[in-house]
Amino acid sequence: MPVADDVVDDVETLSDAFDTDGLDGWTWATAGLVLAIAIAVAIVVRWSLGAVLVRRLERSLAIFLSRTASYVVVLIGVVYALDQLRVRVGPLIGALGIAGIALAFALKDILENFVAGILLQIQRPFTYGHEIEINDQVGRVQDVNARFVTMLTPSGETVMVPSAVVIKSELSNMTVAGRRRTDLEIGVAYGSDLRVSRSVLERAARSVDGVLGDPGAEVLLTGFGDSSIDFVVRYWHGPSIAEFWRVRSDVAFAVESALDEAGITIPFPQRTLWFPDRSPASTDAGENPEEQPEIKPEIKPEIKPEIKPEIKPAE
Repeated sequence: MPVADDVVDDVETLSDAFDTDGLDGWTWATAGLVLAIAIAVAIVVRWSLGAVLVRRLERSLAIFLSRTASYVVVLIGVVYALDQLRVRVGPLIGALGIAGIALAFALKDILENFVAGILLQIQRPFTYGHEIEINDQVGRVQDVNARFVTMLTPSGETVMVPSAVVIKSELSNMTVAGRRRTDLEIGVAYGSDLRVSRSVLERAARSVDGVLGDPGAEVLLTGFGDSSIDFVVRYWHGPSIAEFWRVRSDVAFAVESALDEAGITIPFPQRTLWFPDRSPASTDAGENPEEQPEIKPEIKPEIKPEIKPEIKPAE
């Protein structure tokens, strides 16, 4: 069979590549020393090159280049170590054959994440310190490597999202624009002066520390609800998640206080029930009370208990 023949050929090629006959302990020690030196040099290259590049390039790109350089140094060390052991790298790579294909399928997810990590480093849709949202996961980017994107959530949890998932998912970067807009919905009672209400809401929102002046806050009437006339307060603020919650809370406090001082009511859901004027006897809709038959009470005869005379025996 062709597949079996290929496997036999690969095994023979591997046996030829690993010609380790006659190797002594010094040769093994030399190979190990070469590999150890390569790893040490890779660590030095990674940190020193990263420190230099981060001053001149964007941080994520600098870290990516320094990591790539360290991987190249380790790879060179592995090749030299194999050469010390008389392992011929060329035939070794060619001997992978079907085994290499099987290994590639087994490591498909790892390779997919690795390639996705490289694409993220090249495209750079976000960088360290940006606050992003991926698949309902929101957090600050802590690390981007060849396999994962590590985020720190507002609740202090560390979330590691595979790079392949990041590439395939919808991504929201809340930091890159430098500002965010938030909408706060609020209703006023029917009968309120709408223009005065809008003016009060605008002044309250613009007075809050953290609300940007350009573009300024605006108030729009959105509709007439069941219990209130609805407005939306739109304002801009800093991009961080902490700033979002702080400013939103302060705007809500300011709006409530301003409306209370202006005598404008924020209604709660309520419903008015209206009953038409009709006699109690009219119970069905559309009936005329005058046509209702007179209802007379039913009089039942009083039933008295039968009293039997007491009969005493004669003395």
